[in-house]
Amino acid sequence: MYLDLLMLLNFGVDYLLLLGTQRFFGARGNRGRLLASAALGAIYSGGCLVPGFQFLGGIHWRLVFLGLMSAAAFGVRPDTARKAGVFCILSFALGGMATLAVRGNALTLLLCAMALCAACRILVGGRAAERLVPLRIAFGGRELRLTALRDTGNTLRDPISGERVLILSQPEAERLTGLTAHQLENPMETLQQQPLRGLRLIPYHAVGKDGGLLLGMRIREVTVDGKTAPAVVAFAPNRLGDTNYAALVGGNA
Repeated sequence: MYLDLLMLLNFGVDYLLLLGTQRFFGARGNRGRLLASAALGAIYSGGCLVPGFQFLGGIHWRLVFLGLMSAAAFGVRPDTARKAGVFCILSFALGGMATLAVRGNALTLLLCAMALCAACRILVGGRAAERLVPLRIAFGGRELRLTALRDTGNTLRDPISGERVLILSQPEAERLTGLTAHQLENPMETLQQQPLRGLRLIPYHAVGKDGGLLLGMRIREVTVDGKTAPAVVAFAPNRLGDTNYAALVGGNA
């Protein structure tokens, strides 16, 4: 097989595997990032065959390029390592499928990669995609339209009313309320100043952090997936973990 055809084949296979990884996590992903990562993988595969650069095929360089591809595709985030792990598993599964089918057949590789991508969408991605829902919040003459993650693990409730709490990412909280990053990071101090009427403290627990507090308030116009109702909204002091959503709602919200 010619070098250019080999690189083109690797580009297509890597893109499908990266797309399958994103679908596995229920994320839409950035197509430009996925294409750039697949291109990096194609260049690496071609470089391994160039005389004098065969050392790139060693395990250490494979790990280096896996890290670079993951960072290019998914960004440098807390969940990048998990996505890189799934990408590796899908790659191993592809190799096994191709070996069982027809060893060394380029068309088989592409068909197997397409099958893995479709399987991720059907088995996991279909349900996970429903977790990304449109969100509209109107407050004080401002309006936000963004995407929220319907997270069954979000059990945060308002200690006063017992209602489920919607969590808004820090940049969006600033745009909606006018509160600064410093005010969001220091809820007790901000509550004493009362820059907004109706502010309250919402206690929460997270991994590695017990007894945390978030600023929050009840907002009348909150539309989640087409359903409008008042809701208690908490304001995170930082960005949430993924660029595909800017808020978290409870699983039954």
